[in-house]
Amino acid sequence: MLVHTGILTRLPTVRKTSFLLTNFAIYFSFPQPHIPTCLYLSFSVSAASHDAPMTTAKLHDVEEASATVARLLTALPCAQTMLQLEQIDPFALSPSDRIDYLSALERQDGWLYALKQRAITAVAGFTPSIGNGALAGVDEVEREDISTALRLAPATAQSRIDIARTLVNSLPQTCSALATGEISSAHATVIARETALAIRDGAPESTIFHIEERALAYAEFHTPGQVANLVRTQIAKLAPEEFEESVTKAQSLRRVSCYNDADGMSTVVAILPAADAQIVINSIEAFILRQNQSEDNVSRNEPNRTADQKRADALTAICATVLSDLSSTVAAHRRPLTINVTVDLPTLLGLAENPGQLAGYGAIPASVARHLASDASWKRFITEPQSGNLLDFGRESYQPPQALKDFLIARDRTCRFPGCRRSALLSDLDHAQSWDNGGATSPDNIGALCRRHHRLKTHDGWQIESFPDGSCTWTSPLGKRYFTPARPLSEPI
Repeated sequence: MLVHTGILTRLPTVRKTSFLLTNFAIYFSFPQPHIPTCLYLSFSVSAASHDAPMTTAKLHDVEEASATVARLLTALPCAQTMLQLEQIDPFALSPSDRIDYLSALERQDGWLYALKQRAITAVAGFTPSIGNGALAGVDEVEREDISTALRLAPATAQSRIDIARTLVNSLPQTCSALATGEISSAHATVIARETALAIRDGAPESTIFHIEERALAYAEFHTPGQVANLVRTQIAKLAPEEFEESVTKAQSLRRVSCYNDADGMSTVVAILPAADAQIVINSIEAFILRQNQSEDNVSRNEPNRTADQKRADALTAICATVLSDLSSTVAAHRRPLTINVTVDLPTLLGLAENPGQLAGYGAIPASVARHLASDASWKRFITEPQSGNLLDFGRESYQPPQALKDFLIARDRTCRFPGCRRSALLSDLDHAQSWDNGGATSPDNIGALCRRHHRLKTHDGWQIESFPDGSCTWTSPLGKRYFTPARPLSEPI
């Protein structure tokens, strides 16, 4: 049986061309003097044209393709194996062979992931680096090199550095299994992540070897999450002191993070000690009970809310109460911490339905923007009509220094380092050209930098060139250049 791979071939002008498909005995004839040059053919040709040469698509025998996939499924991952897989059209395979083809590609992904761990370690070094100065952190320069080159958030880049070092330095069996396609990149990542603290806390090499061996055997028939649970259990059994220390260190890493999702939603993640997490959950449940018992409780638009929706609303209400209570006493750059929404005037008046922009998130529906604006104080923004870049920040009365701060916070919105989303309201307002070297205190020369990237510029060799529209160009100590464009108010960051 013959199956066409679906390769599209551009055909130049052809005259009096005939085609014969082997085994199908179907004859195509074009007696017209010209065929349009834009014609694309998706069938294969076994007989050459009389007047013009053409490139033909390939025909694959299903049984041969099946045998090839079966062979590549067990082949050692390498560039040659990847090249052979690339030449196979998965849509031409049987349903069973398509699964084998996908599995073969997954083995190749493990091999490529192993190479990437070595490359990351080569850039970041085998051991963490400590920058110069009392305020310098760990891996600051290396982290920014990787985050800017790969367009990653700094925290993501640091996570990749930590995993790469753990794999390359301490988990040779895992690296070998990864390079030969025996485990996936996800399995290798959880093994490295779960053993990292025990390794740093000085667990014996024999213990790590045993844990690694058990994890690799377990990974053959289990998901990465199941492997992670096994590794944690093995560490608790085989290295109880290290397990105790890891729990203590984990508590020092407690944090709350916010991640933007689609459809006007965000995910708030709280990493807390187990007991503290119970306090948060019980507080939310108590708020809901009080709300249910209150006689003057105002019903919401969705009276049949689920338990999850009630918890989400309760958390928002608790935090909104605290923010309202503190807004008059806590201020950054002499401005209260607020929820900032940008919406054009026609949309605000109901004459248009353009999306608003929620600071720190992005586009929100016009109806949501109007709802938020109905219970808010307004400020006037003047933008350049073509680009949307902020030109002026209007106020009825102001002190010049504070007005400049307001302008820069509104213009930049976040730290100006590539990929950083730290709010400008919580960042430093820094001179690109320092004041000591003649830098002016003006919008052209000042912009928002979070404290970490401010230190990176001041102490670790990064340089910034600032432009009047708020855009800037960064140059790393290695000479790599990265451009941060201006931020039009109508566009998300």
